[in-house]
Amino acid sequence: MLIGLTGKNAAGKGVAANYLKSKGFLYYSLSDIVREEATKIRLEHSRDNLINLGNKLRQEFGPNYLAHETDNRIKQQLRKNKNQNFVVDSIRNSFEARELMKNKNFVLLGIDAPIELRFERLLKRDRLGDAKTLKEFKQQEQRENLKSSTNQQLDATFKMAEKVILNDGSLEKLHEKIDSLLKQIKE
Repeated sequence: MLIGLTGKNAAGKGVAANYLKSKGFLYYSLSDIVREEATKIRLEHSRDNLINLGNKLRQEFGPNYLAHETDNRIKQQLRKNKNQNFVVDSIRNSFEARELMKNKNFVLLGIDAPIELRFERLLKRDRLGDAKTLKEFKQQEQRENLKSSTNQQLDATFKMAEKVILNDGSLEKLHEKIDSLLKQIKE
């Protein structure tokens, strides 16, 4: 089983990924490819730098590049264990989603939450480059929804999700929703 996660900032994709990891899923993030490249070129891992570098990599190597590289890593793992389950986080571009959809047993899962709740979570996690006001948060999201094939396209990618979980409650509720989804997928 291969579950891809998409959704807006602070919707709970990382929390969902961690829960799936606790259930034996091997974790990959498309952002890891970007972070590895940023480290190679000694670029600070701020949100804006990583977004710009991800866009540059897509321009240089194709809009599906991050997913293609991650997919190669998944295939290497499957050679070792053909029954391994995977969760892939940070799918932000429709070309990335389509690349991963080529895999048998792939499900694109959208994680959503109301913007006010997402902003509240964002403030609590306090990552480098995160917005400090709701207005700034909304502006960041607009920049992450450009129509270019090499930029992030969060809304377009979310619309491609086969399954959607609304993460507007407790952590336990999110876990219950994920467990229910896993049962549906296995049937």
